[in-house]
Amino acid sequence: QVQLVESGGGLVQAGGSLRLSCAASGSTFSMNAFGWYRQAPGKQRELVGTITSDRNTYYADAVKGRFTISRDNDKKVVYLQMNSLKLEDTAVYYCNMLQSERLYWGQGTQVTVSS
Repeated sequence: QVQLVESGGGLVQAGGSLRLSCAASGSTFSMNAFGWYRQAPGKQRELVGTITSDRNTYYADAVKGRFTISRDNDKKVVYLQMNSLKLEDTAVYYCNMLQSERLYWGQGTQVTVSS
């Protein structure tokens, strides 16, 4: 069965970096597009960025130039590299994947940015 598991979250100071991973087991990984989302306390879940099967990427304006999405098709892992972190980046970060007309979500990983 398909399972998405995010990891790599934690506490980091403003200006620092963190890399999140999304491992997609049981998937036809290479042909699927992935998205990263985040949800801060009291706010709606928002799109952070996406990556297609051809490795084309899209980023929300709030993270453009600071975050980078990449994928390793052999390891079946999607990454979110976060640099120059800001306090407003604090949120639970979620990975999702579209496969065979079904949408899959991971459990999320907490990122907390401190001053």
